[in-house]
Amino acid sequence: MRRETYYVFHSATAPDLRGITGDPDGASLPAEDGPWTLERQIPPEEPWALDVHQAVVNFGILENGFYLQGPIPRHASSKPVIESDRVEGTAVFDPYGHRIGTIKRLLIEKVSGRVVYVDVTFGGFLGVGVHHHTILWEKLTYDMGLHGYRTDITEEQVRGAPVFYGDDEVWPDRKREQELRDYWHDLPRGPI
Repeated sequence: MRRETYYVFHSATAPDLRGITGDPDGASLPAEDGPWTLERQIPPEEPWALDVHQAVVNFGILENGFYLQGPIPRHASSKPVIESDRVEGTAVFDPYGHRIGTIKRLLIEKVSGRVVYVDVTFGGFLGVGVHHHTILWEKLTYDMGLHGYRTDITEEQVRGAPVFYGDDEVWPDRKREQELRDYWHDLPRGPI
């Protein structure tokens, strides 16, 4: 199988960080980790000599336009905007890093276009016994180390929340929506 030429760059700000891309100028590499300097190129006819599997690199390039190898500095994502279908299915973690559920869908305010709530599911097997709970979007922050969303609420607090949304249910009236908002705003905050 013929592959494309790969370009291996190193970061000036993080000496052990390498960026691998199909772009000879490295333009797709995250600017916040640069400047980037071309270290070498790996043409298709050259044997694969990197200590990371080529399929892993290919996946990173396909998903992000690049693959980073080495210690990655913790800072904001190189993708400040994300598609809703990439958020759906993402894990939600409590303040202690324990997984408490999975994002089923985003609930968007129709007029403003702002994400207001998230339908989080947990429990069940093969779709049977799955529980839905709606939490405020503002309660979630993306954690690059966990590759998921972290919240200051616990699984017990999620389970105690009013159930307003599920696969076949419709969004509640304004009174029930206010009950949901009050529930989340009145909870004591946990550590993050």
